[in-house]
Amino acid sequence: MRVIGKSGENLGVLKIADALQKAKEAELDLIEIAPTAKPPVAKIMDYGKYLYQEQKKTREASKKVREVETKAVQIGIGTSQHDLEMRAKKISEFFKDGNRVKINLVLKGRAKYLDKEFISGRIDRLLHFIVEKYKIADGPKKGPRGISIIIEKTK
Repeated sequence: MRVIGKSGENLGVLKIADALQKAKEAELDLIEIAPTAKPPVAKIMDYGKYLYQEQKKTREASKKVREVETKAVQIGIGTSQHDLEMRAKKISEFFKDGNRVKINLVLKGRAKYLDKEFISGRIDRLLHFIVEKYKIADGPKKGPRGISIIIEKTK
């Protein structure tokens, strides 16, 4: 087992009994840091301090992680050009916040049975107005209320 001293110096490869003896002499604990390494690595230090440092690392890591939300925008077949421009502006705001956007094309009544190219053209009308660079994360999916597509900003 490779042992690291309390001030960070390398004590070399020691037997477990010798490492425990050195930890006892320093009135500290022997903590296994890297069990999968060849040979395993252990450090002589206070166990409470070690736990505190690990908790601090996880807290810092969780602060940096940002959960991506999926915002929704809803349009219909007859949505006017001005409304599409306003929705595209809203999508750009969502992208600036780092969110994904789900575009729902609501189909009512007979509209559900219209030509697929016509329906996809309705979604393309909205996508045409989006200024930001984007990619389609989840392609057009047909649901009970219409068709939905998920887009996200490219990096």
